Amino acid sequence: MAEVVRMPKMSDTMTEGVIAKWHKNVGDKVNSGDLIAEVETDKATMDFESYQEGTILYIGPKEGEAVAINAVIAVLGEEGEDFQALLAGDSNATSEETSTAKEEAPVATSAAAPAAATVTPEELGVTVITMPLLSDTMTEGVIAQWNFKVGDTIKSDDSIADVETDKATMEVTAYADGTLLHIGLEAGEAAKVNAIIAIVGPAGTDITPLLNQSSTSTAAAAPVAAKEEAPVATPSETAAATTSTADDSRVKASPLARKIAQEKGINLNDVKGSAEGGRIVKRDVETYVPVAAKAAAPAPAAETKAAPETKAVVLPQFVGEESFTEVPVSQMRKTIARRLGESLFTAPHFYLTVSIDMDNAMEARTQINAVAPVKVSFNDIVVKAVAVALKQHPAVNSSWGGDKIRFNQHTNIGVAMAVEDGLLVPVVRFADGKSLSHISAEVKDFAGKAKSKKLTPADWEGSTFTVSNLGMFGIDEFTSIINSPDGAILSVGAIQQVPVVKNGAVVPGNVMKLTLGCDHRVVDGATGAQFLQTLKGLLEAPIRLLA
Repeated sequence: MAEVVRMPKMSDTMTEGVIAKWHKNVGDKVNSGDLIAEVETDKATMDFESYQEGTILYIGPKEGEAVAINAVIAVLGEEGEDFQALLAGDSNATSEETSTAKEEAPVATSAAAPAAATVTPEELGVTVITMPLLSDTMTEGVIAQWNFKVGDTIKSDDSIADVETDKATMEVTAYADGTLLHIGLEAGEAAKVNAIIAIVGPAGTDITPLLNQSSTSTAAAAPVAAKEEAPVATPSETAAATTSTADDSRVKASPLARKIAQEKGINLNDVKGSAEGGRIVKRDVETYVPVAAKAAAPAPAAETKAAPETKAVVLPQFVGEESFTEVPVSQMRKTIARRLGESLFTAPHFYLTVSIDMDNAMEARTQINAVAPVKVSFNDIVVKAVAVALKQHPAVNSSWGGDKIRFNQHTNIGVAMAVEDGLLVPVVRFADGKSLSHISAEVKDFAGKAKSKKLTPADWEGSTFTVSNLGMFGIDEFTSIINSPDGAILSVGAIQQVPVVKNGAVVPGNVMKLTLGCDHRVVDGATGAQFLQTLKGLLEAPIRLLA
């Protein structure tokens, strides 16, 4: 019986694949495990092996064509077997959507019918450059700057633009030779992943049909939006506008002052407030005299001045100005908001705090730095201790997978770093097997790259546990949001000199507080507490880290 072969999902971020090369042709026999094609994903070009046996009856996409995940790319079966029913069945959903769209869409005029013909870049001999997926969390990119302008000649290895992603500013390579015919957006504007940002081809090529085709859906919706955004003012609205000056409901006044003004028939628009910010109080209403009344009845005004027996305390009036500044949200800040929001409201967090006696660690660090090729920080010691402790407590080195829990055998420690636009978490891989000097040099290198926005996706992907340190800012203790998909995160506070009890005597001590944030779906309270006890022992006797 004939079976369809579908485009597989070869990475967690893959949405479509490009057939780089077919290794089999129609009519060839295929065994299970045979290499039938090479598929280019968003991260690499990978071999695609068949899990079925039979003869290739049909091949859909040609080499170089992109195919969505789960779309049919081939059909296997017995030689001569009819497979058209399988292809027809797979396209039922598409045909139903098309028919529905025809019923709902307005009938086009016969003059507009020729516009339905589609034009491909291959037919025009041009290459369309889209916004690339430069990180696993990227949904859109901002053009930081264009390195070429329309009409310039470019080569396939030229960097045509710098794109600001959610984590760094990276270069976009043209991968095509020719003339830059079109730039889709200006510097500073954002585009979704896979949206057209530029077109390269032979000089003088007319790309108007291709641009019109890509903007059809936007153009169809524009007239409706324009009509909705242009309401016509009604006569009643005009009348309300002319009488708005009589409405004093928006004047800043105390409730008592407003009540007295209503009883006396006074419009608060005519009263000058003496309180902070021009707010009208009881005294302002009681002493208010209309302009006409001042001229007609000066005697009552004189009586009003003589009436008060006690002098009211008049505070000096200070008039301030409310102001603010709004800036566009950067791609990094958008991703921080989305990912940390998802983590906090999806993973049930709980926190455990422990105090560490750092006297021995401080003495050990002094001795280590006397011989180490690079300066070792307390954070480097914490990273090393965490990695060693995770080896003894694999349940903390885990992540939630919905229907399964992943227990990582390796220890990749993410080190949270503050940068100008937000936060980055580069990863020290296999930290348990590295020396303190090695960890120190690697972290310093990451810090330099983070500040200059030179980190690559390979630098920040793949953490199994995260360390966040605010001790250098004098923070005693704090809690952090787990960096998904990790199962836990450690918050490191400052080392403080406090009185401690040793051998029955109160003596000065150096204490650092650590707070472990855990995802309760994978880490229980007792498990987290045992991990902290092991970590405490390693930091209070750091010689064990060198064993």
